[in-house]
Amino acid sequence: MDLIDGIKELATRIPKQMDHIQTEEATKNAFIMPFLSVLGYDVFNPMEVIPEYTADIGTKKGEKVDYVIKKDDEIIILIECKWSGIDLHQNHASQLYRYFSTTSARFCILTNGIVYEFYSDIDSPNKMDSKPFFEFNILDFEDHQINELKKFTKSAFSLEDILTTASTLKYTGAIKKILEQELEKPSEEFVRFFASRIYGGRLTQSVLEQFRQIVKKAREQFINEKINDRLKSALSTNEDKKEEISEVVETIGSSPKNDGIETTEEEIEAYNIIKAILRNVIDVKRVVMRDKKSYCGILLDDTNRKPICRLHFNRSRKYLGLIANKQEERVEIESLDDIFKYTDNLRAVIGEYSE
Repeated sequence: MDLIDGIKELATRIPKQMDHIQTEEATKNAFIMPFLSVLGYDVFNPMEVIPEYTADIGTKKGEKVDYVIKKDDEIIILIECKWSGIDLHQNHASQLYRYFSTTSARFCILTNGIVYEFYSDIDSPNKMDSKPFFEFNILDFEDHQINELKKFTKSAFSLEDILTTASTLKYTGAIKKILEQELEKPSEEFVRFFASRIYGGRLTQSVLEQFRQIVKKAREQFINEKINDRLKSALSTNEDKKEEISEVVETIGSSPKNDGIETTEEEIEAYNIIKAILRNVIDVKRVVMRDKKSYCGILLDDTNRKPICRLHFNRSRKYLGLIANKQEERVEIESLDDIFKYTDNLRAVIGEYSE
């Protein structure tokens, strides 16, 4: 099973089980061990995944870390687990801080089975950083985060590759959080930054409070203007651009999560299934896949004026966008084989374009 499929399958089970998970041990069994299995590690092999690993530190004896992962007989990851019902915070990583310098591991994971925080020693060698360089929420993730998570799988694990991108991930994530916080609730420093550049008088508290409201209003107007500009540009270019309006609305006004477009193996497989369905009614050379940021479009004659269907595979659940009379209806599919259930719908669309 591919990593994305395993993660999505686990993500669908967790909400159903949450109310029955009342302890840390239950969290390990129901959520964390399956997660490690999805990453390719044999949780029942004590030479690969060691539970309750003892790491003596100075005069402290018998302290244990919940899991240790080994590869080639070297410790590569330390894992500290908490109950799924609590929010993680820095104090929960205290044991990991102590263990980090006593083992060969360069990575630690703090998790409650839902959120996984990945730590290293980016700021100071052999000393675990106070903040994670990567966070993964199994119930709320983007596709590009799967690519980062894949680096921690058993088959792809490479210390050098991860460390090369870890610092960029850490600081990029931190900057995005700061921007999100400041745009939502501007701090005095943020307000002062703008006020000092456009106001010639003394920046008293009352002036700053006035500018706080101005900054909020300017933010809203800026976002709305950008949306309108993009929509006008999309409408004025040509009719094909109308299909991209929804994508523009989704991507403007929030921090960009992924500027690139990556066609996944699932999308390619779905495209081949659709061609197989349509083979008896049309020359499949006319069926074209055009990938976008928010969906993957399957088109007739490579034009947005003749959409056959859309593949919405960017989230934890997969949807097939069926087209009828140029209107889209999304239906959830559990597996790619479910596409065959909509054979009649897909063939009917071709009939509409032939009329």
